[in-house]
Amino acid sequence: MTEERITETRDDLGNTHTHTTVIHDGPRDSGGAGKWVFLLILLVAVIAAIYFFSQMSSAEAGKDQAVADAAGQVGDAAQQAGDAVTNAANNLTN
Repeated sequence: MTEERITETRDDLGNTHTHTTVIHDGPRDSGGAGKWVFLLILLVAVIAAIYFFSQMSSAEAGKDQAVADAAGQVGDAAQQAGDAVTNAANNLTN
């Protein structure tokens, strides 16, 4: 509950001065301790997310490298097969 108190005073010249006081009855703020805990948990979550995303990207790079190596090996095998066909054709014509 909130209570507002207004105090009026008069000086010797008859001027009126007003002062307002607001009083809050209720639970006080915890001083921000809960906010700090929340921020700490949020920071740990962000660091964990960065770590996991970096691990996934390095695994993705490894997978890409494996596919590139396999493609290179297929290309080499095709070249060897072409060379064998050329040699076989040369042997038949000679």
